[in-house]
Amino acid sequence: MKFIRRACLGASMAGLLAGCEIAVPASDALLLEGAEVMAATSTGLTVERLPAPAQPLDVAVYAFPDLTGQNEPQEEYSELSRAVTQGGADILTDVLAKAGNGQWFNVVERARVDNLLRERSIIEQTQAAFTGGVSLPPLRFAGTLIEGSIVGYDTNQVTGGTGARFLGIGSFNEYREDIVTIALRAVSVSTGRVLTSVTTTKTVYSVRVQGDAFRFVAVDEILEFETGYSRNEPEIFATREAMELAVLAMIVEGAEEGQWSFADQVAGNEVIENYRRRYELARLGYTPSQVQAMYAEAEPES
Repeated sequence: MKFIRRACLGASMAGLLAGCEIAVPASDALLLEGAEVMAATSTGLTVERLPAPAQPLDVAVYAFPDLTGQNEPQEEYSELSRAVTQGGADILTDVLAKAGNGQWFNVVERARVDNLLRERSIIEQTQAAFTGGVSLPPLRFAGTLIEGSIVGYDTNQVTGGTGARFLGIGSFNEYREDIVTIALRAVSVSTGRVLTSVTTTKTVYSVRVQGDAFRFVAVDEILEFETGYSRNEPEIFATREAMELAVLAMIVEGAEEGQWSFADQVAGNEVIENYRRRYELARLGYTPSQVQAMYAEAEPES
């Protein structure tokens, strides 16, 4: 969403709240914002740009349920909406289909396979009735199942803020961090063996900025004014990025263990080294900003 800068109380109140500005959405931006394709995350771009595999994997996703049991966090009243998306299988299917520019996985439809079978049955019955034969090829089967779920959504992991008030005029900033956790594994259909299993997390940020004024402007007159805004990182973006990292980790760990391989081994080794450099630090407890700084220092100077 696009934002503009507006004075808290306008020109007539500039003396009361001098220098106080808060970013608020423009009215036309609220009413005329058009639909957009979901923005790509940095992790998603990494997954899409992976080198091609030696051989594509035929995979199926039956479900990717929300096992958190969490409702949308709400302090004032009980909220019945779920805290995380219920469309995990659709998001995961999209991530898999785009991995390596579509070269890593042949994703077969299984989440809504009943619809597919019903439509094939209609075609077969119609062809049998009018032509006496059936020309549909057999369904493609998967050699690997991609299983997993959203296993955690922890709210208020970190909360805080700052504020100050002088002569009835003040401003306040608050923030909150939630964490979504994804578990993902690849299972061999022929043996039932778990080929690789990974767990990833993503922090979801929420920020609120508020300014207000409360003071007597005359003996029997009180000025009271309040303005502010809040920004919440969309939970679906956080969930998708956690899935993208899980798919990247699954590909890298499977390649290291010999479950599958890259067509270009040199490019594949680069991907593995880059993954280990950036994400092993996170496993040791470093924050994303610390990992980014260390990674930048390790980059050779041009």
